[in-house]
Amino acid sequence: MNHAETSDPTTPADDGATAADHPRWFGALAGLVAAAVALVFGELVAAFSDTIPGLVLGVGEWIVDVTPGDLVRANIENFGSNGKAWLLPGITIVALLLGAVLGDLSARISNRIGIVGLAAFGLLGGFTTARNPQSPAVASWIWALVAAALGIATLLFLLARMHRPTRFATVMEDPRDKRATRRAFLGWSAGAGAVAVTGFGLAGKIDGESVAEVARGELDFSDLVSPTSGPPTTAPLAAPITPGSFDEIPGLASFVTPNDTFYRIDTAIRVPQVDPDTWSLSFTGMVDNPYTLTFDEILAMDLEEHLVTLSCVSNDIGADLVGTARWTGVPLTTLLERAGVQEGAEQLVGRSVDDWTAGFPTNLLDDGRTALLVVAMNGEPLPIVHGFPARLVVAGLYGYVSAVKWIEEIHLTTWDAVDGYWIPRGWAKEGPMKTMSRIDVPGHNDNVDPGRIAVAGIAWSPPRGISDVQLSVDESDNWVSCEIAAPGSDETWVQWRTDWDATPGQHVLRVRAVDGDGQLQPIGPKDVAPDGAEGWHAIRVNVRDV
Repeated sequence: MNHAETSDPTTPADDGATAADHPRWFGALAGLVAAAVALVFGELVAAFSDTIPGLVLGVGEWIVDVTPGDLVRANIENFGSNGKAWLLPGITIVALLLGAVLGDLSARISNRIGIVGLAAFGLLGGFTTARNPQSPAVASWIWALVAAALGIATLLFLLARMHRPTRFATVMEDPRDKRATRRAFLGWSAGAGAVAVTGFGLAGKIDGESVAEVARGELDFSDLVSPTSGPPTTAPLAAPITPGSFDEIPGLASFVTPNDTFYRIDTAIRVPQVDPDTWSLSFTGMVDNPYTLTFDEILAMDLEEHLVTLSCVSNDIGADLVGTARWTGVPLTTLLERAGVQEGAEQLVGRSVDDWTAGFPTNLLDDGRTALLVVAMNGEPLPIVHGFPARLVVAGLYGYVSAVKWIEEIHLTTWDAVDGYWIPRGWAKEGPMKTMSRIDVPGHNDNVDPGRIAVAGIAWSPPRGISDVQLSVDESDNWVSCEIAAPGSDETWVQWRTDWDATPGQHVLRVRAVDGDGQLQPIGPKDVAPDGAEGWHAIRVNVRDV
């Protein structure tokens, strides 16, 4: 048989076919599998390391940092903390589809396209993983480029199994190579795909407890806390005060929010895993005595416990990005006294291990509000997702200007010298928490029986406190004061309740609060941007006609 007969497009597929005999999707399949191999290798590297992120995660972190503030805000409003969880699968799908496009172009035009495209993937992966502050830059670049090289090798090998000579030929692309058949291509593609799937599963199993999780599990804070209830309630209360709480009302938010249901909003896609044995907190900037604290040194200090309500600036009217916890730590004023804050230091800026920053005016620390370097939450070491080993909690400020998790630096500076992470993204530089109230029971659009039913919810206005909560039915101007359970302090939310004589039909219930200074909650409505929502929460209730 001569060479012309071997290369004839009519030759049976398993006897050495040319590219024209293969379905077009063969090239796309080769590219998709090659991309999968590269991505999975990156995941395996990340699984063996607490610091080097996977390629997908690195790209995800970069996307979060360059995304305009309005898009980030919309994502938080629509998806909450789930938005970030959906980002990584989305990046993975896009990467695999791009790999398929590169494979198709490589099969039809030139292998150079796939080589250049996958190399570009490697460069992007190296850049995005190396920019992570916790990741060793050189190692990140090396592993990203190795992943790209594996992807390129996989693509070239699979294209060679298609038995297609090209201008960018390799020895594996010899048209007389009888190993290059449809059956061989599909077999090798399936094998490479199986390796990728197995690697992904293996990465999940290898990625067990981090050093941070192990260290946290070994801590015992039972003997370290000197409890205090925080500042006393000073609000002139207009409504009856009921000692304790209304936790017995089904559906009402509990006075203290459990750790596992406390809201989480931050920019971290992969939660930083910080080893407390190597972690330290530095006090820098406009201070007379810059110094560094270790975790053990913090635990040896006199720790205080305070009840404080925190809220996200993206918490809309009636939403649940708010919670109250018992926070344990060292007062910031104690730590700053040692540092010696210089005259003219107008702003305290916290920086986390992943370089997230937030700043607030230093003069707020002089009004007696709770401001802590926190190491425990509700009687246990800080959960990893809430900032272990240490974070900031400042009463009366939205989290975007104060609540730095995984903190590693407290920097004193002027007001104009530094803008926190969210400020260039369109949010106000000052973020005082606004007066808000919410109806929890009954729920919006609930169906209830006629008669006397409980209406209950929460209201908060740290650090001013709540003096009155009022309910209105069907847009009436007749506002009825509700019972308020005794709060822990002006820095926490209050639970409120009242009884309503429900009559058949559809009704609208509205709630509003009065803060401890006697100021009525703004009627709104106002959007959450740039400094928090305003408005009275309203729900619709359907009362059965029985």
